[in-house]
Amino acid sequence: MPLQFEINNESANDFGVGRRARLTLAHGAVETPVFMPVGTAGTVKAVPQETLEVTGAGGKGPAIILANTYHLYLRPGHEAIRRMGGLHKFISWQRCLLTDSGGFQVFSLNKLRKVTPDGVEFRSHLDGSKHFFSPEHSMEVQIALGADIMMAFDECTEHPATRERVRESMALTHAWALRSREYWKAHREEVPWFGERGGRYQALFGIVQGGMYADLRRESAERLVELELPGYAIGGLSVGEERELTREMIAATLEHLPKDKPRYVMGVGYPEEIVEYAAMGVDMMDCVLPTRAARHGLIFTSAGRVNIKNRIYAEDQGPLDAECSCSTCSRYSRAYLRHLFTAGEALGATLATIHNLALYLDTMQAVRDAMERGTISLLAAKYRSRARETEE
Repeated sequence: MPLQFEINNESANDFGVGRRARLTLAHGAVETPVFMPVGTAGTVKAVPQETLEVTGAGGKGPAIILANTYHLYLRPGHEAIRRMGGLHKFISWQRCLLTDSGGFQVFSLNKLRKVTPDGVEFRSHLDGSKHFFSPEHSMEVQIALGADIMMAFDECTEHPATRERVRESMALTHAWALRSREYWKAHREEVPWFGERGGRYQALFGIVQGGMYADLRRESAERLVELELPGYAIGGLSVGEERELTREMIAATLEHLPKDKPRYVMGVGYPEEIVEYAAMGVDMMDCVLPTRAARHGLIFTSAGRVNIKNRIYAEDQGPLDAECSCSTCSRYSRAYLRHLFTAGEALGATLATIHNLALYLDTMQAVRDAMERGTISLLAAKYRSRARETEE
């Protein structure tokens, strides 16, 4: 069953035009705008699947999570996962999955990689062994993993980068996108599962690059749209640039992407940012921030950010967030969470992660509700004001 994307309503607001939509994939429907928790190695760190399925958004859990091609390729290996029926079956997750291309992880290896027109040669961060990713190989791995959505292989440029460097990288990304599409079209029936309605179908999204140059972003978007892919992502952000520049690049790109296809911004952001990006017209987002921050004791709450390791919480018997109904906030105190972190107990990371994910998922439910009521501008302003107060 091919990807279906149905826009239910549009909401003009102070930040752009947001959309309330439904994205239907082989393993179910996803209500958008949506935040996708990151399950790098086939797990959203510290949280078992049965807990994840009932975390946040009215106890329904996320409809879609993200997994990482690079990490799963290195271990346990894509062929092993294919033999075991694909990633859904291997990790016991029968909801939707998205896999990235591996391009960003290879980019982050820095001195351990060598980029050529054919692809990227790199050394594993695990054991130093040499590997090569081409667009075709990235597609082969992602097809074996069997995610509902897979991403075209791309190159992410560093920041800052010269215009010449960004243009060269962008040209490479476009060439690789074309090669990714051709391999996908020729081999997409090889996915190791049948969808709910029969058949084997994965959607392929292209990735817009162009660094921090608005005109290059426009050019990249226009050239990718010519490939007529099921969806489009905006990549190469959150690489060290100022947040205002991130917003500018997203806005500069969105106006050149098809309005009838899903639009995905990769690797963002704080709660106030994902609300604003949704208001601008972004349909899908992901980020390691809520889970990574939780493992270090940084908690996102309805009143702002909390470092639960601080001494002031040593005897605080209140919940992490009085307005949150997640299983952590319903049962455990701030004092207990602080104790777990100071004692080095793994349960601290689990409970904190459950809450942070619940807050992110509940935030996106609030966004979807605000889209329907036409109050998304007020919601975005509320989140931005709260973030300012926390920073002060």
